[in-house]
Amino acid sequence: MSILSIKGLEKSFGDKRVLRGLDMEVPEHSVFGFVGRNGAGKTTAMKAVLGLLGCDKGEIFVMGERVRYGAAKTNRLIGYLPDVPEFYPFMTAAEYMYLSGECLGMTKREISLRTGELLSMVGLSEENHRIGGYSRGMKQRLGIAQALLPEPKLLICDEPTSALDPIGRREILEILQAVRAESTVIFSTHILSDVERICTDVAFLEGGVIASSGTVVELKARHASADATVLEVENSADVALFLKAYPMATVKDGNILRLCGGDVKTKDVIAFVAEKGIPVLRIEKEEPTLESVFLEEVSL
Repeated sequence: MSILSIKGLEKSFGDKRVLRGLDMEVPEHSVFGFVGRNGAGKTTAMKAVLGLLGCDKGEIFVMGERVRYGAAKTNRLIGYLPDVPEFYPFMTAAEYMYLSGECLGMTKREISLRTGELLSMVGLSEENHRIGGYSRGMKQRLGIAQALLPEPKLLICDEPTSALDPIGRREILEILQAVRAESTVIFSTHILSDVERICTDVAFLEGGVIASSGTVVELKARHASADATVLEVENSADVALFLKAYPMATVKDGNILRLCGGDVKTKDVIAFVAEKGIPVLRIEKEEPTLESVFLEEVSL
């Protein structure tokens, strides 16, 4: 079942067409990577889903309910983390969560229970100082907690790791992966390594439309011909021997060979190594990365 369905979405700003007939389906209980280069229209699409931006054509449905600009009742089903969340700096995390809960019409007991649970989940339960002293990563974690306060069916995160250091990125990714148990997650980003790490499904946005979509496994399988066998040998004589048998191979750093193509089988390379008695430091099958798949898809 699709928790989010976008059909024929178009949006222009003046003479600049940003979305050109966007069609997208997001499966329920997935971590969905919405991938595109900077300026591809990811944020525009997400604002339209939230009813914050009117579009020229197209329809958006969240759990079967149509999203309407300026009157998006579907937002009761959605939690949203913008790329740069803003908070009242004089508040503590607990105070801000309480304010958010009151705005949502939650009871004091509901707010207290959810606040304790969520701040613990994002690692902020022991942080009693003011938000003004928080790091960027801490603010992102608080933003996720606030977005999850009403127990949304859909959590939208717009570039949540783009300005974080490696430790901060890892922490946010681990939280988003854990969130999948209770909510579908849309993870808008241009960082493909993050998508490859936690996403179950992905869509590539290019030129205002979806260039390709599917599960991460499916997308890689479509590019299986890009699989390569990589060998690291000891000396240049062995490199020359390999190039004679496999002239299509490429050489890196003098002794690392990469043999790519559907006709090259790893088992045959291993048999060749054994037959010739070649000392090999390393041999491995290299599968397509999501980055290589993206670059190939958007350049078609």
